Amino acid sequence: MDIFEIENIWFFIGVLPVVAFMYSAVGHGGASGYLALMALFGFAPEWMKPTALLLNLFVAGISFYFYWRKGFFIPKLFWVFAIASIPLSFIGGMIEVDDAIYKIILGVLLVFAILRMLNVFGKSNDKIRDVKFLQGTAIGGVIGFFSGLIGIGGGIILSPVILIFRWGKMKQAAAVSALFIWVNSAAGLAGQLSSGVSLSNDVFILVGIAILGGTAGAYFGSGKFDNKFLRYLLAFVLATASIKLLFV
Repeated sequence: MDIFEIENIWFFIGVLPVVAFMYSAVGHGGASGYLALMALFGFAPEWMKPTALLLNLFVAGISFYFYWRKGFFIPKLFWVFAIASIPLSFIGGMIEVDDAIYKIILGVLLVFAILRMLNVFGKSNDKIRDVKFLQGTAIGGVIGFFSGLIGIGGGIILSPVILIFRWGKMKQAAAVSALFIWVNSAAGLAGQLSSGVSLSNDVFILVGIAILGGTAGAYFGSGKFDNKFLRYLLAFVLATASIKLLFV
C-alpha cells in the first residue's frame, strides 16, 4: 500500500505529530489515536495494526525515557503486569480479525479511551496500595492479549486500572504504562510479522513524523505540563473516529 495514494494524505501527515504529542504528554504511545486517524482517512485494516504498533514502539519509548528520567517509574509495578502480557500480546498479534468485527472492537475501545481522557474514571489517589502478584499478572495478560489482537500497546487500558485500584499515582501510572506499551507493541508486532504481515517502507516516513511530536509531548508532559486541554481535544478526535467506525 502506497500511503501517498491515499486521499488527503498530507493532511494526515500534518495531524499525526499532533496526536503523537498529545498521547506522549500523558505517557502513552498513541496507537488508539493512530488507528482512529487511519480509520478516518481510509487506510486498509490489514495495514493499520502493524503500522500503529510500529509507531507505538517509538513514541512510547520516548515517553518512557522522559518519565523515567523524572523518577516516576516503579519497576515492581511494571513487571507484575508485563510477565503475562508479553507472550499473550505476541499470540494476539498472530490472530487475524474480520474487518467488520475489527471496526466494532476498535470503536468500542475508543469509547473507553475517551472516558479515560475525560477523567470519567481513574483519578489519582494519595492512598497507594500494593498490587497482588496473581491479580496483576491476570490483568496484564488480558490487556496484553487484547492489545496484540487489536494493535495497541494497552496503556490506554492499564493507566486507568492502576489509578482505579490505587496501585500508583498519575505520573507513576504514566511511566509504567509507557514501558508496558513498548513491550506489548514489540511482542504484538513480532506476532504480526511472524504470521506473514509485512510493513511498507513508507511507514518509516510516518515514524519520523510521529517521533517529532512524541518527543515534544513527552518533554512537556513529564514535567508540570497541564494535560487538561489535551485530554479534551484528544477525546474529540477519538469520538469522531469511534462514531465513524460504529455507525458509518
